[in-house]
Amino acid sequence: MCGIVGYVGPRPSQDILLAGLARLEYRGYDSAGIAVIDQDGTLGMRKKAGKLAMLRDSLSDAALGDGTTGIGHTRWATHGGPTDVNAHPHLADDDKLAVIHNGIIENFAALRDELTAEGVTFRSETDTEVAAALLGREYGRTGDLQQAFRDVVNRLEGAFTLLAMHEDQPGLVVGARRNSPLVIGLGEGENFLGSDVAAFVEHTRNALAIGQDQIVAITPDAVTVTDFDGNAVDAQPFEVSWDAAAAEKGGWSSFMAKEVAEQPEAVANTIRGRIQGGAVVIPELDGLDELFTGINRVIITACGTASYAALVGKYAIEQWARVPVDVELAHEFRYRDPVIGADTLVVSISQSGETMDTLMAVKYARERGARTLSVCNTQGATIPRESDAVVYTHAGPEVAVASTKAFSAQITALLLLGLHMGRVRGTASDASGEVAELQSLPEKVAQVLAEENDHVTQLAGWMADTRSVLFLGRHVGYPIALEGALKLKEISYIHAEGFAAGELKHGPIALIEPGQPVFVLVPSPRHSALIHSKVVSNIQEIRARGARVIVVAEEGDAAVLPYADEVIRIPLAGALFEPILAVVPLQIFAMALATAKGLDVDQPRNLAKSVTVE
Repeated sequence: MCGIVGYVGPRPSQDILLAGLARLEYRGYDSAGIAVIDQDGTLGMRKKAGKLAMLRDSLSDAALGDGTTGIGHTRWATHGGPTDVNAHPHLADDDKLAVIHNGIIENFAALRDELTAEGVTFRSETDTEVAAALLGREYGRTGDLQQAFRDVVNRLEGAFTLLAMHEDQPGLVVGARRNSPLVIGLGEGENFLGSDVAAFVEHTRNALAIGQDQIVAITPDAVTVTDFDGNAVDAQPFEVSWDAAAAEKGGWSSFMAKEVAEQPEAVANTIRGRIQGGAVVIPELDGLDELFTGINRVIITACGTASYAALVGKYAIEQWARVPVDVELAHEFRYRDPVIGADTLVVSISQSGETMDTLMAVKYARERGARTLSVCNTQGATIPRESDAVVYTHAGPEVAVASTKAFSAQITALLLLGLHMGRVRGTASDASGEVAELQSLPEKVAQVLAEENDHVTQLAGWMADTRSVLFLGRHVGYPIALEGALKLKEISYIHAEGFAAGELKHGPIALIEPGQPVFVLVPSPRHSALIHSKVVSNIQEIRARGARVIVVAEEGDAAVLPYADEVIRIPLAGALFEPILAVVPLQIFAMALATAKGLDVDQPRNLAKSVTVE
């Protein structure tokens, strides 16, 4: 979750570190700090609880030296509250050594006891200071930061990215990663480290991905990557596919508003290059036909919003590839001893590619012989590297914590995967109609944005004092009801629940009282008159009990008019393509209601963009 930046080069590092941390604010944090080795070779440090502006103000009052070696950090509190003392960096070796850390060191208590017995005094409540003290001790023994670093990381348990520098070795920053993100940015006469490419994309789009249990040392002119035992390894190069401007608001009121508006482009970019001769052919999956024909079961594993995309994917893959699909929450999957093997394909979904629960589920699946495929939006991420294959979404950087365009792109990728598998397995050999539907999606998403944005925003403004909202859906509308409720919970902090509409009479109808707002996602009568009629019956049931009913229905569906207080229209689309259209007004509603309440839609409380601890 934390943001990490490291820099060595010819330029003053303070500005580079602060700019990098600003680009990582989306990850969620409650304190920030930097350390710089100045031109005189002295290490200086400043850290403050609160937002990055607090640190900037402190540095404006008294700047650190203009050193060219530095590390910076935004912390999301785990061990110890969000205080100045607990913020990173942490110092050791008579304040000549600085360490920053993302993750959780699980054996910190035993290490702390060991160091305390040796007379070490700790200033904070954090596990990170234990790693700093341990590194300071080992540096005192070896006089070599890289050797000391190797000795320390081999003693740590848990998930961590660590960066360190020592004033005795200016021009050097070392980093290590285990189950937590770290990437290298390659410049000319300068090099960077970051928990995300956003940390350095303003300066370079050339990057290296660091693998599991690897250490990197950067100087202005060199990058060295080894394993934890010191053996040289080859880091995987890649080019960042977007530039710094893509991660800026560009005049929008919020990143979330910008990213909602970018969904037509995100869907189009995810489709681009994956339709050949009127059929879906995903180039990244070339040569894997035997895998898709040999499996007899698919498990899709994900968390949060991605798990709702997975539920839509379940419908698509089962219909087109004719193979049973289960959807598993990643944080439950490996703890229930699931029955999987070589005939099982485990598909993981993660925007960041670093979601710890999902990463551990992928590793578990591989250990038990299953084949693995990831759907991911981030180049150089861990989950794609741990998988047998990857289908990248191309949504571009998503900065707002609440996912919008990444969700639409994930569904798009799963639709593509279902059609690709159906073609390979011979169960959807003629899918020209579905391909045409796919290609029309960007234009239809743009239509929803153009025609319903003002209507939905006004509706949310009227409901700013609402304390609870319910969402009902059936078939692929059900996961969209879940997502609509999650968006509202995430950014407006009010109670919201999504239900399968058929479950209404099995308990949830007890929640209906006069004035209760209920969104109902109505499936097209063109695809199933039976399901449509049942959802209309649900609307009648809740309307009879005084609910305020807001219906999301396709153009021309007149059957809902007598029973709806408000109707939000979406264009005509195939049944499996409707979710991408139906979710857009729910995203707008959540964003507009939170804005009406005066809340920060980009950085909701207690949440982080990338969840890198279990």
